[in-house]
Amino acid sequence: MSVEGYVVVYVARIRSPAWRCGERHRLGDMEQRILGGTGRDVSVVGLGTWQLGADWGDVSDDDALGVLEAAAESGVTFFDTADVYGDGRSEQIIGRFVSEHPELPLTVATKMGRREAQDPANFTLAKFREWTDRSRRNLGVDRLDLVQLHCPPTPVFSSDAVYDALDTLVAEGAIESYGVSVETVDEALAAIAHPGTATVQIILNAFRLKPLDRVVPAARDAGVGIIARVPLASGLLSGRYSEQTTFAADDHRTYNRHGEAFDVGETFSGVDFDEGVKAAREFASLVPEGATPAQAAIAWLIAQDGVTTVIPGARSAEQARANAAAASIRLPDGFDDAVHRIYDTHFRATVHPRW
Repeated sequence: MSVEGYVVVYVARIRSPAWRCGERHRLGDMEQRILGGTGRDVSVVGLGTWQLGADWGDVSDDDALGVLEAAAESGVTFFDTADVYGDGRSEQIIGRFVSEHPELPLTVATKMGRREAQDPANFTLAKFREWTDRSRRNLGVDRLDLVQLHCPPTPVFSSDAVYDALDTLVAEGAIESYGVSVETVDEALAAIAHPGTATVQIILNAFRLKPLDRVVPAARDAGVGIIARVPLASGLLSGRYSEQTTFAADDHRTYNRHGEAFDVGETFSGVDFDEGVKAAREFASLVPEGATPAQAAIAWLIAQDGVTTVIPGARSAEQARANAAAASIRLPDGFDDAVHRIYDTHFRATVHPRW
């Protein structure tokens, strides 16, 4: 694997609102931004690895490692995973890749909190130690770069005891930084209010604009990094689906279409599938020559002031390379206004009030 053009960057962990505009530079061929309170430089296009664990159909170990390698070769320095993705399989594959490539300046973020019943009483220091110990074993590291609470019950975000426990993990050296992954704007704002919160991961895409109203500005002002997840609305914004498209039985786009397994907002961003297909056709008509709809959707997110990194998933090396290439896409004047018009027409009335 070629790593020409990479340099290892060491950044002190300092929490300061001075980062709110996101210091930017290039590492190899990919722009890097400081990820909020972690103090770490990460690529503007990261890699979400839900697909490498489960819930999107089967992906072999070789294919999963191929995705990671293609992403890294394309300048991606940020991998996002979780302890429940494939019951730890995603973490284990990433751990193997990182151990084989210690020369790469990678940041790995994982998530915890979905392995047990979603009861606020389970979010304790003892459980956090148990969960992070497991993730450290899976990833093969002594200290986790970034741990995020994985869409826990809403009361957790306002619990001082929870943040005290997370601070204890930092003090003990088990984790370097912590953040949250949220379902709603209000959850994000509650987490941002706590000074130890380094990052917020939230669903943000052309079909889910509400975080741009308050969350992204609040995070920018507080020096909190924004990780934009589900950037393609579970593939809708790729423009590859029709009203007749079906998915495998073990794909969450089948079994969670209406929120049967977890929050419906995680599947197609909570939009009606047929309406999403119609809106995706309109979005595709905006895409400049030389780019795909998926690349344009990612590039649009990168251009939003206050967004640190975007984490599309990939099931193949080709997809990983194409996603990374979005970092170099320049969108035409008027693109942002057109995105907002599509949202207002198709989704504002149904999506905006919910999350």
